[in-house]
Amino acid sequence: MALVVFLLAYLTRRKLDAANLWSGAPLWRAAFRGNSRSPAGKEAVKWKGLATIAVPALLIAAGEWYLAELGWRMAAYPLEFILLVLLMGAPGWRSPLEAYSASWARGDMQAAWHHIKDLLPSRDRGAAASPEEMHLILTRTLMVEVFERFFLIAFWYVVAGPAMAFFARGIIALRDQWPQAAARPGFARMAEVLNWIPARLLSFTFGLAGDLAGWMSEGKRVLAGITLKTEQVLMGAANGALTGYALDPARFSQIHPDEWPDYGQRSLDAIRDLLNRSMLVWICVLALLVIAGVI
Repeated sequence: MALVVFLLAYLTRRKLDAANLWSGAPLWRAAFRGNSRSPAGKEAVKWKGLATIAVPALLIAAGEWYLAELGWRMAAYPLEFILLVLLMGAPGWRSPLEAYSASWARGDMQAAWHHIKDLLPSRDRGAAASPEEMHLILTRTLMVEVFERFFLIAFWYVVAGPAMAFFARGIIALRDQWPQAAARPGFARMAEVLNWIPARLLSFTFGLAGDLAGWMSEGKRVLAGITLKTEQVLMGAANGALTGYALDPARFSQIHPDEWPDYGQRSLDAIRDLLNRSMLVWICVLALLVIAGVI
């Protein structure tokens, strides 16, 4: 049943993202609003943020256990569906990416930057000194965003249930939206711990869903990088699994200068296709685990 619940939630979430509906960000901001002020010298304290997400996670786990004890486990599945729909999703990307690709095709890189700058982390907004760097920053942000909004939730939901999926998504929200900026680096380290296994699992999936030969020559090296961050793991593996220099704009511009105006759209399409195929691989593996009786 976990497969059916996740599959329905995933398809529903994709349709909502296409329509730019039901963003979870306002809900997280509302949950964190009560901690907008902190005593002097206590800005880096993390326990309040952890309590904000740990208490609901424990209630979800307790509710699931109680329904199972009553023999009403089926009653939890509709609630899990709603929870997954709220936890997953990356709305707000479709229109900016379309405008970015159109501006890139016209050669108007300033307009391209204007369309996507608000989607990027604040630390990267001043780093795009060239079109090549701008595009790599965008693709890295997109890949991590999709990973944390879909694959991370899927992994922890299957492995540890809806309570852990909620907790993992909550840590990501604390990292990005907790009012006290001094505490965010601590939450970022926690997020890297939660990302460690699923990020490397997805990087391996890139080899299956993409160019396996290319991944074997480049992408597999990231699996041995214990200290590599999520973005480094995903970008390294995807670069090996993708053909046509989809993540190497400098090299593409040298080899195919006449096709440079189409590069922005082609690169984004290649990344989206790789991520979609990778999710299909995960769903197929989940189906096999269900058939085998593991889940």
